[in-house]
Amino acid sequence: MNHLKKIAEKLPEYGLDAMLITSESGEFYAVGFHGEGVVLVTKEKCWYATDSRYIEAAGAIEGVELLQLSAAKSYRQMVAELVSERGIKCLGFEEERMSVREYTAWTEEVPAQFLPASELLTELRMVKDEEELAAMAEAQRITDEAFTEILDFIKPGLTESEVAARLTYIMARKGAMRNSFDPIVACGANGSKPHAIPGSSVISAGQFVTMDFGCVVGGYCSDMTRTVAVGEPSEEMRLVYDTVLKAQKAGIAKAKAGVTGREVHMAAADVIAAAGYGDYFGHGFGHSLGVEIHEDPRFSPAWDKPIPAGATLSAEPGIYLPGRFGVRIEDVVVLREGGCTDITNSPKELIIL
Repeated sequence: MNHLKKIAEKLPEYGLDAMLITSESGEFYAVGFHGEGVVLVTKEKCWYATDSRYIEAAGAIEGVELLQLSAAKSYRQMVAELVSERGIKCLGFEEERMSVREYTAWTEEVPAQFLPASELLTELRMVKDEEELAAMAEAQRITDEAFTEILDFIKPGLTESEVAARLTYIMARKGAMRNSFDPIVACGANGSKPHAIPGSSVISAGQFVTMDFGCVVGGYCSDMTRTVAVGEPSEEMRLVYDTVLKAQKAGIAKAKAGVTGREVHMAAADVIAAAGYGDYFGHGFGHSLGVEIHEDPRFSPAWDKPIPAGATLSAEPGIYLPGRFGVRIEDVVVLREGGCTDITNSPKELIIL
């Protein structure tokens, strides 16, 4: 799976003779390979330069000429030679992924005008093709199965860290390449911290346990959050849970191609505010994901641009009561004309263990 052709087709739109890709995520999106190197894309030809550790495996990449790094020639020198040979004048680069020091080194050695072009890749990555969606669906299948299995594991006396480790093990056993991110497992009062770090806190009866986790398959991420009760929850815990679920359903119902992130976010936020918990939902309704766990576009009050069909985003409202408990429920949806497809299959009604 690579996207060299799509990148090449975009060059004229951005006034570029070539695109230089140096970031890890950009490299994978372009050539479908996890290594260390740089990619140069022109309308006529593409090159991938890497070192001896990856050169053999990189032989499977289609549509590129491979170049091997050596002690005598750096990546910058390789690109400089190609720029000179090909008469490349305007060279796009990932300004959002390059440090000032790196930019200075590249511009000093490569005889071309460097034009900021991170948006070229960002725009392409917003819309997932069928191969990308298939990888994400498989990652989500593993994540769903891990949730089903972890329900039989959770019990009073276990620590958050033990549950997080078990989730990682289950997903790896089922075929995941790695976690999408370090799992979040938060019990009791820790649940009021959206990005709590699993620790030595012990799960007790009468608590909520929030689990936010995902895995990578084929280079693409899944992401899911579920909150479960261990023992009977209080009336307020049930109310908060039901409110979050209603908010999530309202946001998902609003999600379709052409909608703005703000519209989707507000559909959910209005439900939470009407229930009296508006001050306790402080983040956006969701974010895109793919090669990376956080990408654009966003279901956010700040995203006022239409979101295209094929964009794949999380739907994850939450209510967080400081020092008491929190609830978050998260699915991943693919925007379509007239609606969306939810690729998360785990149950969302309150589960009491």
